[in-house]
Amino acid sequence: MKAHTPVPGGRLSPRCTGLKSGAKPRLVRLRPFAAIRPRPNVATRVVCPPYDVVTAEEARRLAAGNAESFLHVIRAEIDLINDIDPYDTAVYEKARENFNRLLNEGILLREATPKMYLYRLVMDGGSQTGLVCCCHIDDYANNVIRRHEKTRPDKEDDRTRLMQAVGAQTGAVFLTFRDRPEIDPIVQQDLNARPLYHFDAPDGVTHTVWTARDPDRYCEIFAATEAVYVADGHHRAASALRAGLERRKSNPHHTGGEEYNWFLAALFPTGQVTILPYHRLIKDLGGQTQGEFLSKLARVGRLSRTTDPRPDRPSVFCVYLPGAWHRLQLAQDGATETDDALGSLDVALLQNRVLGPILGVTDPRSDPRIEFVGGMKGTQELQRRVNSGQAAVAFAVYPTSIDQLLSVADAGLVMPPKSTWFEPKLLSGLFVHSIEDR
Repeated sequence: MKAHTPVPGGRLSPRCTGLKSGAKPRLVRLRPFAAIRPRPNVATRVVCPPYDVVTAEEARRLAAGNAESFLHVIRAEIDLINDIDPYDTAVYEKARENFNRLLNEGILLREATPKMYLYRLVMDGGSQTGLVCCCHIDDYANNVIRRHEKTRPDKEDDRTRLMQAVGAQTGAVFLTFRDRPEIDPIVQQDLNARPLYHFDAPDGVTHTVWTARDPDRYCEIFAATEAVYVADGHHRAASALRAGLERRKSNPHHTGGEEYNWFLAALFPTGQVTILPYHRLIKDLGGQTQGEFLSKLARVGRLSRTTDPRPDRPSVFCVYLPGAWHRLQLAQDGATETDDALGSLDVALLQNRVLGPILGVTDPRSDPRIEFVGGMKGTQELQRRVNSGQAAVAFAVYPTSIDQLLSVADAGLVMPPKSTWFEPKLLSGLFVHSIEDR
């Protein structure tokens, strides 16, 4: 395998994984929980997008005139002055106030007994059904729940402070697991019952929730599973661990059975999970003319004009300059060999072959010249941003596969930033897990 430039990802340290060399694998623990959830007749007014896919301005607009929106909890800055620091103490105090108001007004109900749920999302004819329950924070610390992203300290601090302020986890961590056929008939039996919720969200996604009749059956199946994987929600998982450890430290009577030892999760089989591409925009060509830039691109692969802005396979990128799309098929080398879990990622190939050596973007985590466009916005947004002068060049990327994600996580590696975009998103406010023992 040929050497190549290290990608801005890397290997998780033993401190992050919590595993010593030669340690035996631990198995996945699940637990039902006493959910806090919206009354069915107001659920569509309560539920909202996750905190990290809307800006404060978008959250204000979405929650305008709707005091029941869960955005008043997860983005409480929308109820304060416009220019407030989102990490100001007043924001977390307001979140606690708003959360308690929703509980006291009966907008949110608190289940009397612990349960598990089945949560189905249907988008564009595709369907995914997950199990909503709690997972153990130690399983995350010990790499039984495996991750593929680094977390940012500021975002970890934010979600930890929110969790501690409201005494609850306000959004589920999106986990995935290798398909287990034995779980399918159990799921199907639960889906034959009357749902708790069934509604269409404004983005066209249909959300349906059922109660799991026999949580022990699910626990038994996952007790024979050596690992599950964080698909989306690394910061929520890391924050749950931090909040739990803080509460352990401050509790002189800690037993291990407290709710703060567990975090809210939704587990979906890999065969149902959809990963969309995460595209790149670069603000300038680093002092080069378009001709000079295209000439350098032609040296790293086969370059041709195209009218199709979507890459049709791995190692192919569609490049947009004002007025024209180009197709770049990278030349093969050892970096694309399947035994290189990190270097074979398309986002890594683009970084190592083009963005770094040709455009001088050496650190995509911190370079202000790079921006990312993911999810449903697609290539039209890339074209619009370049044509408007907001960027000089755009790169449409082939999506990372779920198998690549699992391989990176199994190897204890960290993907480059913005490698995956999962769609549809899990709604916030549909399930809340209290970390306060009652």
